[in-house]
Amino acid sequence: MSGGNYNVILCERGIRTFDTYMRNTMDIAAIPVIKQLSHLPVVADPSHGTGRRNKVAPMALAAVAAERTACSSKFIRDPERALSDVPNPFTAISSPS
Repeated sequence: MSGGNYNVILCERGIRTFDTYMRNTMDIAAIPVIKQLSHLPVVADPSHGTGRRNKVAPMALAAVAAERTACSSKFIRDPERALSDVPNPFTAISSPS
């Protein structure tokens, strides 16, 4: 924005932790904090934020409760044959919800 681009959207995609079950830890609490401190829209990405198929819907609902501006999610038709994000829990070992 300091360079003149005001088309900025923030995206909550999770934070790196020592948890080995999920790719990232979705920081739902960050959404209302950012919305309070900033005028920028906040998009939640629960598919990247968790890396687990069966966690996307519950975390999307949590993001709705946290008043996100929008949700984004990655859908892979055949996760076992995906060419991107391999290997990771989302495509490699997670079970369908």
